[in-house]
Amino acid sequence: MRLVALGTALVGLLVVACGAMPADAPPAATPLVVQTTVRGLAAPAACEGRFVEHRLGVTTGARMREIATYASNGAGLAAGDLDGDGRLDLVLASIDREATILWNDGGLRFVPQPLAAQFTRAVTVVDVDGDGALDITFTHRGRAAPSLWRNLGARRFAASTLPGVGSYAYTLAWADLQGDGALDLVTGAYDAELKNFGLTADELRAVGGVTLYEQRAGAFVGHQLADRAEALAIGLMDLDDDARPDVWIGNDFALPDACWVRQGGDAWRPDYPFSQTSHSTMSIDWGDLANDGRMALFTTDMNPGDVSVEILAQWLPVISTLEEKHGPFDPQIMANTLQVRDWRGAWQNEAARRGVDATGWSWAGRFGDLDNDGFLDLYVVNGMIASNLFGYLPGGELVEANRAFRNRGDGTFAAAPEWGLGDTASGRGLLLADMDDDGDLDAMVNNLRGPAVVYENRLCGGTALAVDLRWPGSPNPYAIGARLELETSVGTLRRDVRVGSGYLSGDAPRIHFGVPAGATLERLIVRYPDGAVATVHDLQPHTLIEVIR
Repeated sequence: MRLVALGTALVGLLVVACGAMPADAPPAATPLVVQTTVRGLAAPAACEGRFVEHRLGVTTGARMREIATYASNGAGLAAGDLDGDGRLDLVLASIDREATILWNDGGLRFVPQPLAAQFTRAVTVVDVDGDGALDITFTHRGRAAPSLWRNLGARRFAASTLPGVGSYAYTLAWADLQGDGALDLVTGAYDAELKNFGLTADELRAVGGVTLYEQRAGAFVGHQLADRAEALAIGLMDLDDDARPDVWIGNDFALPDACWVRQGGDAWRPDYPFSQTSHSTMSIDWGDLANDGRMALFTTDMNPGDVSVEILAQWLPVISTLEEKHGPFDPQIMANTLQVRDWRGAWQNEAARRGVDATGWSWAGRFGDLDNDGFLDLYVVNGMIASNLFGYLPGGELVEANRAFRNRGDGTFAAAPEWGLGDTASGRGLLLADMDDDGDLDAMVNNLRGPAVVYENRLCGGTALAVDLRWPGSPNPYAIGARLELETSVGTLRRDVRVGSGYLSGDAPRIHFGVPAGATLERLIVRYPDGAVATVHDLQPHTLIEVIR
């Protein structure tokens, strides 16, 4: 289903400074001119009120005779337009084989291409060198630093390195943390797995922990933020309202989550803004749930959503061995958290009140407007396979259904089993993106010991506006870190451009706005990472608009 060009407009726009920019922020340029190209989206599939599963023919973990911790943690996936044909392609990491690129030929038809990146965990699709072509970065199982696969064009990639990046990493994330235009890298190690590979405590402190790599002239200069980590997830978002991304590391086990905020210049200081966090933080995502400008931050953990006797009998033998004693000031709880600011500006955990504190043995949890009603919904993938933990269950597997939640329109959630997203294939990596260009978000899951799948969205109602940002000549050509605000007749919808969130997975830089049926699109405001602001008018629903700065 190819996109159809509708028109091009060149619009001159004045630049204004973002409010609340830090004193050391780079000055905004003047004046700003953006070019907009609008293309129509494909006709949506038949309305069925549910998602339809399509297997992708790639499986991680199938070559392992036995899956135990930490192979049980699986691998992620990422999306981006790798060949410049306007369609989002997929990259699947794999813990027991080479990675796979799935080239999107339209209509949910994918052509697989093996990539000689072995035993991969986290994956992001990101333009590392600022040449306008999306590259691929991976972390790897065991004792390894991240790797780079440079995009050569014509669907070819070359194995490369990230110069100066030497820390072992389980997970990674990208953002312009220094405010100089280039994308910087944060890596987090998983000490428990590294110990399993024989690293000593001294070696762990030297090559593990949390490291922030500042990109300078194509090389990376590392600053170790912590010499200990059990990092399963990294979130780079604004925690202190200074319009700059901060660093949040989601740690497994009894090691608490860790946060750092920018202190000016190149300095970073530890900060711990949360009164409660998940005990074993597996995934981090964030979004404006009530369209009120307030960001909510979501983490997943292990907490059964079903407390029937049958389910608890499967859980308790393992949980009784994993649960650790907490002191009176320990913020960790074995549950999902949903952090929302209160009237004082302090973060409060509202997961239980909003209906999403207990979803199972949960890995990735992602926000996305699945039903195109203008509000972000939630999808969480579940399950656990570990012969050394669940040897009393068939195949050593805790079988659980994935869970979808519909946003009621006020930032609270209702379970949506009718959407047909309750697969039991032991999901790990998850991303939400429009893979068939028909205006609604599909769901892609990288399962463990089961084929990866795409769930085609055939829900009913609403339409969408998709947005691509392009910033030619910048070290950040996809404007990662920009904030988009879509003003409509029913409220203002906010989205962030990013390349990674959730669990081990990379976001497509293409932004999706669900638009309720009958709503009027008034204007799109683009707030760039350097403080410049552009406004785009004359928006039409069911289109993809490319904004070229």
